[in-house]
Amino acid sequence: MNNLGFETPWALTGLLLTLLPWFRNSMPFRPYPWLVLIPADSLSQILTILIRLLATVTIAVAVLGLSGIYLQAQKIERIGNGAHIVLLLDRSNSMDQSFAGKTPIGQEQSKAAAARRLLKEFIDHRPHDRIGIAAYSTAPLMVMPLTENKVALHAAIDATAAPALAYTNISKGLGLALTYFDQQPMLGSRLVLLVSDGAAVIDPDSEAALRTLFKQQQVRLYWLFLRTDNNPGIFSEPEQPGDDNAQAMPERYLHLFFNSLAIPYQAYEAENPAAMQKAIADINQLEQLPLHYQELQPKQDLSTECYRFLAGLIGIWLIVKYCEVRK
Repeated sequence: MNNLGFETPWALTGLLLTLLPWFRNSMPFRPYPWLVLIPADSLSQILTILIRLLATVTIAVAVLGLSGIYLQAQKIERIGNGAHIVLLLDRSNSMDQSFAGKTPIGQEQSKAAAARRLLKEFIDHRPHDRIGIAAYSTAPLMVMPLTENKVALHAAIDATAAPALAYTNISKGLGLALTYFDQQPMLGSRLVLLVSDGAAVIDPDSEAALRTLFKQQQVRLYWLFLRTDNNPGIFSEPEQPGDDNAQAMPERYLHLFFNSLAIPYQAYEAENPAAMQKAIADINQLEQLPLHYQELQPKQDLSTECYRFLAGLIGIWLIVKYCEVRK
């Protein structure tokens, strides 16, 4: 009853009319010289009570329909398989190049375009997830907060096709992604999916701040590294001892930093769209833990159902009228 609402609640005063059939006898009176001559008719008494009940229900249904009765919008807790996910997209200039490190020609896709296409497919295969989208280059950008609205998420991913900037400030991007989980209940696993084709040096202060945030938010981290041809990867070892530093090999050192966070972390290296698709499919399979989520049930109009029921009751009244015997 707490979920019921009325568009015109004043119409509910008409429910007082439901008492009318019990105070007024609709049967015609017939004069008899002596009532003792009339035998007891239990069937007629039962029919009289039923007709009065039918009249009461008919009036009540008509009044409820006129009052605009409806069920209020409500959230229902469900249990499915999924997670709370933040997609963190690199929007540096190099993402608009192909895996060959050149401007795409003809049917060739840029790394950013391939990522957008595959991430849309990833979202469509995650029916119970709440997903947010963030981007970063010189500065971080909140694109879409955590939501289960797939149409809005597709539009948000399309919006990241705007021209990119030259620089990569990954520490600020990660910091923004982790804030998506602020004030969010722990209903299931949380993860950040970082999609980038490069890295940058993270200063010690930012490293310390990120360590604290990852620990507080209890987040799992996936890094999908889109490797350009002839570029060192995140698993590459330096050929010269002098190159073993964050300035010369930022991707390797970012990977080492992620490994040192003491959180669930997995890195993937993709050299083409097919490898990227395989990595995303693997993440999709891994993140299928039970997830408690709230499903929003929209407002439901009940007045139409009342009128349909009323039409059926009117049909019953027509049958009753047809069966009436007149002498």
